[in-house]
Amino acid sequence: MKILVINAGSSSMKFTLYSMENEQILAKGLFERLGYDKPNMVYKRPDGYKFEAEIPVKNHVEALKKICEKLVDPEDGVLKSLSEITAIGHRVLHGGEKITAPVKIDDKAKEIIRECFPLGPLHNPANLAGIEACEEEMPGVPNVGVFDTQFHMTMPPEAYLYAIPYDFYKKYGIRKYGFHGTSHHYVTLATAKFLNQKVEDTTIITCHLGNGCSMAAVKNSKVIDTTMGLTPLEGLMMGTRCGDLDPAAVIRLVDLGHTTAEVDKILNKQSGLYGVGDINSGDMRDMLAAAEKGSERAELALKMFARRIVKYIGAYYVLLDGPQAISFTGGVGEFSVPMRKRIMDQLGSLGLKLDDGRNAECFGKAGVISTDDSSWKAIVMPTDEELMIARSVVDTLHLK
Repeated sequence: MKILVINAGSSSMKFTLYSMENEQILAKGLFERLGYDKPNMVYKRPDGYKFEAEIPVKNHVEALKKICEKLVDPEDGVLKSLSEITAIGHRVLHGGEKITAPVKIDDKAKEIIRECFPLGPLHNPANLAGIEACEEEMPGVPNVGVFDTQFHMTMPPEAYLYAIPYDFYKKYGIRKYGFHGTSHHYVTLATAKFLNQKVEDTTIITCHLGNGCSMAAVKNSKVIDTTMGLTPLEGLMMGTRCGDLDPAAVIRLVDLGHTTAEVDKILNKQSGLYGVGDINSGDMRDMLAAAEKGSERAELALKMFARRIVKYIGAYYVLLDGPQAISFTGGVGEFSVPMRKRIMDQLGSLGLKLDDGRNAECFGKAGVISTDDSSWKAIVMPTDEELMIARSVVDTLHLK
C-alpha cells in the first residue's frame, strides 16, 4: 500500500510518498516558486540520493506531472508505475464548520473547500489546485482531504465564539477555528503513547512552535481551546505574524492611510520576531544569535515571544485543571534548547522545573526535559504532519 501526500501552497507543492506497511518514506521533495521565475524542484530518497534543478513549470498541474515523472523515472524513481499509488492525501487549510474529519474528496467536498476561500484566501485555492492536479494526472485514484481546522472542532461555543454580535457568526462564520490541527493531533497521540496512556485518558498542552506558532489545550483527546483564531494570525507571537493584537490598532493603521491589504501584509509578513527584532529576519536561530551578540531589540523580541507562550500555558493549565504534560513540537519547539529554557524557567509556580541536561540532550528527539520532582512533565515530541495525513487516508478509506 503506497500513499502519496501532497501539501500544495500558493507558490509551492510538497510531496511525500509512503509505503504504509512499515510507514517508510520512499521519496519526498517539493516544488518552490510556482508562478514565478525559475521554479525549483527538490527530490530526495532515503538512501541519500538528491535531485535539485530549476524546471520551467507554470502551475500545480505541471508541477505534479514533473513529480510523477520523477517517481517513475527508471534511474531516479521508486515506482514502476503510478498505478502502484493506492491513494493520495492532501493537506487542506480550512473546512469551516462543515468538515470535522478527514473526507474522501468528491464534488461536495470541493465545493466546501471553495466556500472557505474567503477564510483561507492563500491556502484553500492552492489546496484545491493540488487536488484537481492529482485528479487530472491520476484519474480514478482516491483523494482524501485532511484539514488543519478539523482537530479543533471539539471546542465548545464559549471557546470558539468572539464577543461580537452573534449575527456575524451566523451570517459570515466569524469565529475561532484554530490551525496546525494535524500537528496537534499527531503530537497528542504520540504524547499519550509516550506516557503509556490511552489518549482518552490524557490531558495535555500541545505547543507547536515554528515560523507559525500555536498551542492547544487537549482534554481526554478533545481540544477545548486553541490560540489561533479565524485565521492563523491570532494567538502567539510568531516569526512574522503579530499574534494577539488590539483590533483598534488595525483601525488606527487604516485611519492613518494604510490600505487593508497593506495592514494584512504588515501583520502577517512584517511583524512578530521579524518586526520587533530589527535584524531583517524572523528566524529564531538568527534572533538568538543576535541577542547573544548584544542586540537589545533581538533580546526584546525573544522576551516577548516567551512571555506570550508562558501566559497561554498559565491559562491552559487552569482550563485543564492541571494537565499531565506539555509537549513542545515544531522547528523551534523541537530544536531550540535556549527558547525552551526561557519558557520553562518561568513555570516554577506551576510546579514545572527544567532539567538543563535533559533539555540539551533533547535536540529534535522525543524526551522528558522536566525534573523528576516536577508535578507534571515537559516533553519534546517531534511532529510528523505528513505521516498523520497518510494514516488518515488509510483510516478514511478503510484500507487496513
